[in-house]
Amino acid sequence: MKAIRRLTVRPVLPDPLRPLSDLARNLRWSWHPETRDLFQSVDPACWASSGRDPVRLLGTVPPARLAELAEDRPFLSRLTAVADDLDHYLTGDRWYQAQSGRLPAAVAYFSPEFGITAALPQYSGGLGILAGDHLKAASDLGVPLVGVGLLYRHGYFRQSLSRDGWQQEHYPVLDPHELPLVLLKETDGTPAHVALALPGGRELRARIWLAQVGRVPLLLLDSDVEENDLGERGVTDRLYGGGSEHRLLQEMLLGIGGVRAVRTYCRLTGHAAPEVFHTNEGHAGFLGLERIAELCDEGLEFGSALEAVRAGTVFTTHTPVPAGIDRFDRELVARHFGPDAELPRIDVERVLRLGMETYPGGEPNLFNMAVMGLRLAQRANGVSLLHGGVSRGMFAGLWPGFDAEEVPITSVTNGVHAPTWVAPEVFRLGARQIGDRRAEDALAVGGSDRWDSVADIPDQDIWELRRTLREQLVEEVRERLRASWRQRGAGTAELGWIDDVLDPDVLTIGFARRVPSYKRLTLMLRDRDRLMDLLLHPERPIQIVVAGKAHPADDGGKRLVQELVRFADDPRVRHRIVFLPDYGMAMAQKLYPGCDIWLNNPLRPLEACGTSGMKAALNGCLNLSVLDGWWDEWFQPDFGWAIPTADGPGTDPDRRDAIEAAALYDLLEQRVTPRFYERAASGLPDRWIEMVRKTLSLLGPKVLAGRMVREYVERLYAPAAEAHRAMDPDSARGLAEWKARVRSAWSGVSVDHVETSTGSALAELGSTLGLRVRVKLGELAPEDVEVQAVSGRVDSEDRITDASKVPLKPVGGPDLEGRWVYEGPLALDRTGPFGYTVRVLPAHRLLASGAEPGLVAVPSDDLAQAAGLLMR
Repeated sequence: MKAIRRLTVRPVLPDPLRPLSDLARNLRWSWHPETRDLFQSVDPACWASSGRDPVRLLGTVPPARLAELAEDRPFLSRLTAVADDLDHYLTGDRWYQAQSGRLPAAVAYFSPEFGITAALPQYSGGLGILAGDHLKAASDLGVPLVGVGLLYRHGYFRQSLSRDGWQQEHYPVLDPHELPLVLLKETDGTPAHVALALPGGRELRARIWLAQVGRVPLLLLDSDVEENDLGERGVTDRLYGGGSEHRLLQEMLLGIGGVRAVRTYCRLTGHAAPEVFHTNEGHAGFLGLERIAELCDEGLEFGSALEAVRAGTVFTTHTPVPAGIDRFDRELVARHFGPDAELPRIDVERVLRLGMETYPGGEPNLFNMAVMGLRLAQRANGVSLLHGGVSRGMFAGLWPGFDAEEVPITSVTNGVHAPTWVAPEVFRLGARQIGDRRAEDALAVGGSDRWDSVADIPDQDIWELRRTLREQLVEEVRERLRASWRQRGAGTAELGWIDDVLDPDVLTIGFARRVPSYKRLTLMLRDRDRLMDLLLHPERPIQIVVAGKAHPADDGGKRLVQELVRFADDPRVRHRIVFLPDYGMAMAQKLYPGCDIWLNNPLRPLEACGTSGMKAALNGCLNLSVLDGWWDEWFQPDFGWAIPTADGPGTDPDRRDAIEAAALYDLLEQRVTPRFYERAASGLPDRWIEMVRKTLSLLGPKVLAGRMVREYVERLYAPAAEAHRAMDPDSARGLAEWKARVRSAWSGVSVDHVETSTGSALAELGSTLGLRVRVKLGELAPEDVEVQAVSGRVDSEDRITDASKVPLKPVGGPDLEGRWVYEGPLALDRTGPFGYTVRVLPAHRLLASGAEPGLVAVPSDDLAQAAGLLMR
């Protein structure tokens, strides 16, 4: 019989065990081994059956066992020690508190998904895992972050396979009362709510659930409340599900409702109000509109409020392809704003102008969430050095007249939270060298460029560790594969072969990620005979573990999964290659450490960062990857291999795949497998072990989320907080008025004449030329602009590369025609083809960069030809 109603019955813990409840509700347990070990000792069988979830564990432990533990002095001593450790972690000073200068009192971090732990399944892939690692690292560093997201009642889908290998989706219902969450309540005990106005007089209400991620509160908005109609209750049903209006409502709730949730949380708890708002991808971009509306309610007009909001906003883009950005029909967005809907006091046209693609190549009737994110943030970044460059080119249309490298989008390369992803065996090996506390700090806080102590670990210990981790993965794979085949309809009698799947002494390659086409799940199948030869080589075999989910609406991705599964089902190779369904955090934490090689073969440069290889590297797994994302930035032959690419503009996609697949097979046959299997006199693969050692010592410190969050604090959060404080109402009005005045007058700005003066007919390295420029400023004054000389080497088309920029100074006053003369030196500081130009930019003390307004005046073509190049 099916229950007509579901209740959550909470256990009543004996008084001595009450701290267990606090430990279970703080998600620090997900990356703190001592806390997890404590929960496992409560009841090992229940711990395993609960999926290693402390909240579920405490709901299933028999009362008799709890009574027994309440009298168990050794257990109570351990409980006290772990509880005291958590208290010290939550209240003591950490890295952030030791920094000088005025750092932000708080930072609000918005993301559509958060991957904290498998026990809170609110993530689909890399974006969510990155957001979760960001929160954890901020907690370890003491950064006063407040996370904001949505609570999806079905999370992302669970994946299984049909008998013929087709992906099946399942959407289990998540009960918040059974998750590590508490409901945020008003002082009278009623649930705290936020509400959004919808067209037609309707309303979207949401409760606020709180997940405590160490020191960081994570607020999750839930629309499944009785006050909503059925349609509104389903707004937060699934992550990345539904049609355009459904997605728009999710993103309005995340952005607008999220700001209201932060205000409510700060009011109820006394938490410091955020000075900086960080938009993790464009989904949360509407948060800027809500903050503008707040300031308009305080008396600022829209333009001034926009400047004030921009000053304290950071925007991170995660996609290198336009298809990865949410875009909505103009009329759909217009219908949800204005007098009869949300933000009624803001003119709808102003809202639309923030997101419309009003630039060459844009779609004029589409509202682009990333474009809005960039227009509402004074600071923006990509997530690797290469991705920063790709993003500058991708969004260059927003800054016409500027070279792509000057587009104001920087980069902060992603990192991963080592305490979450490093296997306990790897941690123990490091702690044996330097002690537990130093090992914890090295993983969580980082700060050192090298982990030199790895050099002192004996080769034998490293090799034994690698085999232990590989052996654990083999057992995990067999268990998961057996469960998968049962789901596919196989009987026990058919599954005896699984006992021989994988070998703990064979080179093991991992490939696990989402399955969009650009990640090329099936590139390894390009030449199946050659792959089979690698898998079945008599002396140097390989084995491959593959996992990944295709988006439910992506039939092309599902076909790739099916193609891989059918190959892995072949009795000739099924002991050497496996596909594991339902890839998630729990699987990943076993998969990364157990692999010897982490394979990544996307279409370059479409991988923004690709952090899975970082997690593998922290466990001594070597990377074999296309030079894309983070690997393009940090690859060295000392600790991995680069797959050559054929990414020229004229390369046929099919031919490109063939070339790059052949390069992959060549590397495996000629360099990777020989290195793994060759033995020194000691009987150990000493050259392989040295690569593992270099991976840990040189790459390990770079890939840490602690390093990443420190960079965000120093390069983005601190400057944004400073700009926020400087943008008082008068300054905001002044800047808005100045921008309006400059924009209206800019057509009158021009470069009229450029000349150089020199005492020598020869242009030699180290000499200096005098530069004299005459410009028209029209209605503007010299304090409104900066006149620059831009110089550097030139390419065959006379484009300046690696440019140096030097401001020129006005000489005297304007002439009778209102023209100003600027002068300055031009240093010839490099040999070879050299060129220069001049330009005029707006200048104001509150601008983050001269490119920010998107205005520039340069010499006309005729004038440029007359001035010419200095030398060639």
